[in-house]
Amino acid sequence: MKFFLPILLWCFLFCAGPLHAQTQPVKLISWQDLMQLPTPAAGTRLAYGPDSLQFGELRVPQGKGPFPVVVVIHGGCWLNQYNYQYMNHVSAALTQAGFATWTIEFRRVGDAGGGFPGTFLEVAKAVDYVRQLAKQYPVSAKEVVVMGHSAGGHLALWAAGRKDLPRTSALYTKNPLKVKGVVSLAGIPDLATYSTEKGSCNTAVEKLMGGLPAAVPQRYTEAIPSPALALKTPVRMVQGARDPIVPVSQAQNFVNHSSSRKNKAKLVLLPDAGHFDLVAPVSPVWATIEAAVKELLVKD
Repeated sequence: MKFFLPILLWCFLFCAGPLHAQTQPVKLISWQDLMQLPTPAAGTRLAYGPDSLQFGELRVPQGKGPFPVVVVIHGGCWLNQYNYQYMNHVSAALTQAGFATWTIEFRRVGDAGGGFPGTFLEVAKAVDYVRQLAKQYPVSAKEVVVMGHSAGGHLALWAAGRKDLPRTSALYTKNPLKVKGVVSLAGIPDLATYSTEKGSCNTAVEKLMGGLPAAVPQRYTEAIPSPALALKTPVRMVQGARDPIVPVSQAQNFVNHSSSRKNKAKLVLLPDAGHFDLVAPVSPVWATIEAAVKELLVKD
């Protein structure tokens, strides 16, 4: 027993430090951290419409192709003070991994023609433009995933499910491009709920929609992505557990909306990630993001 006590004391003194260090939370990547990353080489800038903001950047891997395509939709509270460029890190990394990327820009709140319905119609037009890209570049219009971050996650989910909109809708477009799946990175599927919560983007919902849900209920019905999307299309709701901008409940509620065996939505909850870790290829969670894309696009 006398021999055992010194050993026990030694273990306490020398083992306690590392154990305590392991419990320290991982430092989250901030917007400032993201802005300080080296700027990737630009893609090929192509217009999908006549307005100066109706364009995208196409990046294509080296090789023969045709390559599967990831349509990348940026966030920024649907506001024109944020643009597509911060998502170039994501696009460049995915292209390096073997995917063509089409990183789109569009008019937002604050731009003439932005907001409802313009922002939605331009995102739809940009997604459908992949068909034209496939005629000129070695990319496949039949192997497409839509990915969006934050407000862009909302638009990605909406774009993938818009084929169920009635012809009478202001957001209706004919013959939407069929996609293989959606990767929502801290997306905001429930605009109505989000508009009532406190945060950095919540007040922008009313500006986007031209009113709160009580004032323009039909607009919200048409602009909120239906969870029924996941009964036909695989959806990956990737969410950081420590996200201060988008609550985890947004992803959880979308995934748990249906208990049907046909539900193809999955929650990918990242315990040590915040809002911007999901769009920083230098983040420890980036491998998970890339794996979500591969799961939807890469055939065995």
